[in-house]
Amino acid sequence: MKGAHFLVAFVLLALSSSFAFAFDPSPLQDFCVATNDPKDVFVNGKFCRDPMLATANDFSFSGLNIPGNTSNQVGSNVTLLNVDKIPGLNTLGISIARIDFAPYGGLNPPHIHPRATEILVVLEGTLYVGFVTSNPNRLITKVLNAGDVFVFPIGLIHFQFNIGNTNAVAIAGLSSQNPGVITIANAVFGSNPPINPDVLAKAFQLDKNVVNYLQKQFWVNNH
Repeated sequence: MKGAHFLVAFVLLALSSSFAFAFDPSPLQDFCVATNDPKDVFVNGKFCRDPMLATANDFSFSGLNIPGNTSNQVGSNVTLLNVDKIPGLNTLGISIARIDFAPYGGLNPPHIHPRATEILVVLEGTLYVGFVTSNPNRLITKVLNAGDVFVFPIGLIHFQFNIGNTNAVAIAGLSSQNPGVITIANAVFGSNPPINPDVLAKAFQLDKNVVNYLQKQFWVNNH
């Protein structure tokens, strides 16, 4: 009897191990609706070119030294180099971005990357940065100077704010060829079509007139 129990336990352990090592590929876009029509196909990522046809240009980009235009409502500009800009990034799981901030007040607003952890290094200036944990919503912040590094875990709301009197520049590495970005204010108040104001008024405990006002504003995209 003990032998039978041992055999059952062994089989269950083997099955659980096989499930533990089986997984779906990470999504490289917001969603991938299934289709049985070969004419209606959009792959999760990009198609791959014959490796014999690859050139150095597929793996390089010039111009990241050029400052981005920060003359917008939030005073920042994100220059993202993902798989659309560097085709050789396809399947490699990384991308990079330059973030420029106007003097005091330049802000990369609270946002998330649904598919990437971000590691930020400050090249110039002084940034106040932080992220908010999942429940309970604890704020973790730090003031960074040139040479300092900070990590924003995948999927968590985070921000960077220039508290210095000069321009600030940072470089961010992201753990996806297509990290995606959801800027919270833009998504909530600037979605197309708009979210029902009654929903937002109750969710944010605001007067409906305030919600209507916010939904009529122009929500700048700094990317």
